Order: sequence, then structure tokens, then C-alpha cells
Amino acid sequence: MSTTIREAVVRYGFVAVTVLLVAYFLISEPNFRTSSNLWGLLVYAAPVGIAGLGVTIAMTVGGLDLSVGSTAGFAVSLAAWTMVIGNQVGGVAIVVVLIAGGVIGLINAALIVWARIPDLLATLTTMFAIMGLKLVLVDGKSISSRMTLDDGSTAPGRFTDGFLYLAQGKIGPVPFPAILLIVISVLVWFLLERTRWGRLLYAVGANPEASRLAGVRVGLYRSAAYVAAGVLASVAGLLLAARIGQGDVSAGNSLLLDAVAVALVGTSVLGRNVPNAWGTVLGALLVTVMVVGFSMKGLPYYVQDVAKGAVLLVALLFSYTLSTRRATLPGQPT
Repeated sequence: MSTTIREAVVRYGFVAVTVLLVAYFLISEPNFRTSSNLWGLLVYAAPVGIAGLGVTIAMTVGGLDLSVGSTAGFAVSLAAWTMVIGNQVGGVAIVVVLIAGGVIGLINAALIVWARIPDLLATLTTMFAIMGLKLVLVDGKSISSRMTLDDGSTAPGRFTDGFLYLAQGKIGPVPFPAILLIVISVLVWFLLERTRWGRLLYAVGANPEASRLAGVRVGLYRSAAYVAAGVLASVAGLLLAARIGQGDVSAGNSLLLDAVAVALVGTSVLGRNVPNAWGTVLGALLVTVMVVGFSMKGLPYYVQDVAKGAVLLVALLFSYTLSTRRATLPGQPT
């Protein structure tokens, strides 16, 4: 394969796969091409995409946050507990959840930066701790509006309409989760690609020692990346809670794998071979298209998992086997 063809495949191959897959479902499934379904793709992709953007930010500093799924699940239960058991309005629940996400990010940062525990081990530890804390908070039970408590009384609160608007509201014809995904994606892209802070995040990930010698506060930037990942994971949890309308204790269980997958897939988009916002969003949309399209085809859920693995494999082939610029992912020497 000539160098020109190889570079074209690496640069545009993943985008082409996405376009072809969308075209296939548009042609073969009438229900797929309805406007409600097309907007629904963005709604479905929003939690995965937003959590994936958090993983992307952590990857820019050479790390990987394995606690995003459990953080999102904890956000679901915490939001439900605040409104249903605590009898607070949705705005209070949102603030509480975002603060909790930031605190989890700070804990990860302290373990990684101050205690010098490898990021995978630190965030794995945090993941298990948060999963247990979530069950302790709700006594191992899902929380729903007006549920019966252990003492026989009825829970005083409920999921408020304002909170449910996060997943069910619209601005004009556009669902609010789609708008939120777009806004957060633009903000993360602008941060990483158009600001000095973003360039320093990439520099820290590429060579932390050289960055330190150049006067960059490496610990501060790494800490900020994990705090951002925690906050974005909590936003994803808020969307999940508003979508299902209850504090399901199993919510967020599969979000970790999907979020990490779309962030890794995103490194291959347009031959960038670095973590980037738009690549992550495209990865989230591709995964969503596969899940929705295969569901319409009547294929079982385990086929969807095989398809996700195949897409990740193709992305890694683009980044490592075909590309002349090797991607540097967490845990690799630069």
C-alpha cells in the first residue's frame, strides 16, 4: 500500500465507516430515518459522549479514569436520594451531584498526584469504593418517587419536572440532551485546541518531566484533568437519572466500558492519534448508531458488544498498524 493511500485510509477511514454505516441503516430501515429517531441518536449518545469527554481530558495528561462509570451511577442514586428522600428540588440535586463529582475527581487527583499511585490502580480503587458507597447510600435499593420506606411511611419527595427536563425537555425541535452534548463538546474542544491550558495538558501528557523543567505545574494540571473528568461523569449521571426517572442502582454499570471505548476510538479520527473532543463525540455517535440500528434489525444485545469490539479494533488498527504517526495512549512511553 502506497504512503498516500495509507495516509488517506488512516485520516478518513473511520469517518467513512461511520458514514457508510449510517447510510446503510437509513436505506434499510424506514424507522431509522425519521426525525425523532435521528434526534434520539444524539439523546442516547449524550451520557456516553459526555462521560467519554471526561475520559478524553484525563487521557490528555497521560492518564485514564476508570471511575467515570461508578461516578455516573453514584450521581443517579445521589440525585434520587436528594429529591425523593431529602425532599429537595431538582436544582439542589443538580448542585449536590456536581459537587460530588468534583470531590471524586479531587480524591482521584490526590491518590495519583500526591500519593503517587498509578492512575489505573488509583481510579480502580475509587471505582470500587464509589460503587459500595452508592449501595450504602440507598441501602441497596432503587429509589423512586413516593416509594414506601422501611418504616412504612411514604417518601416525601419526587423527581421534579425541572429535573426531568434534563433528559425529556426540548428547545424548539432539539432535545435538551443533544444541546448539552453539543455545548460541552464545543467547550472541551475549545479548551484543548484553542487555549494555553489545553496545550499544556497535552504537553504534560506527552512529557511530564520536560514540562516540569519548563516551569509547568504538572501536578496542578493533572489534578484539574481528573476533577473535570469527575464533573463530566456526574453530568452524564444526571442525564441518566432524568431519563429513567428513578434512582436505579444498576445505572451506569456499562458506562465505563462505553466511555473508555469512545475516547480510545476518537484518537483515530482524522489521523489525529491523540485524545480529542470531536473524535470522542464521533465515537459515541458511531456506537449509538450501531446499538440503535442493530436493535431495529432485531439482533440480540450480545451482537452489539461484538460490534463495539470490532469498531475499537478497527480504530486501533488505524492508529497503530496503518498510521506512520503512532498514537500514545495512557501507560505507554512517549
